[in-house]
Amino acid sequence: MPEEIEIVDNARIINRGRGPEIAGTRITIYDVMDYLSIGWHRDRIAGFFRLSSPDIQAAIDYIEANQEEANAQYEKIVERHKNYQYTPEVLEKLKGVRGLASARVREFRERFPEAADVEADCGP
Repeated sequence: MPEEIEIVDNARIINRGRGPEIAGTRITIYDVMDYLSIGWHRDRIAGFFRLSSPDIQAAIDYIEANQEEANAQYEKIVERHKNYQYTPEVLEKLKGVRGLASARVREFRERFPEAADVEADCGP
């Protein structure tokens, strides 16, 4: 049975062994920290993950209550991702996907020039 850690407005933070996460999801507090670190508001993060604001607030409250531990673990995760070595096959697929994404952004900006000033923020 998952360890219940904190309840905020009926939103629970639990730990099933992957780290603290929002109950009923696979969204960890570290996922939320990614978006907080780039300045996203709680409601924007909630919309991105298709969760309620109280769900995200529970994660934020947990992060604030356990800041030192959360930050230390988050830094380890970020460092691991920076140094991860993908196989050549995966690198080639990533290159293709990024090329498609760039082409779609260019196409969107050509079709909607009034939106050209909008920040192209697709996440971390």
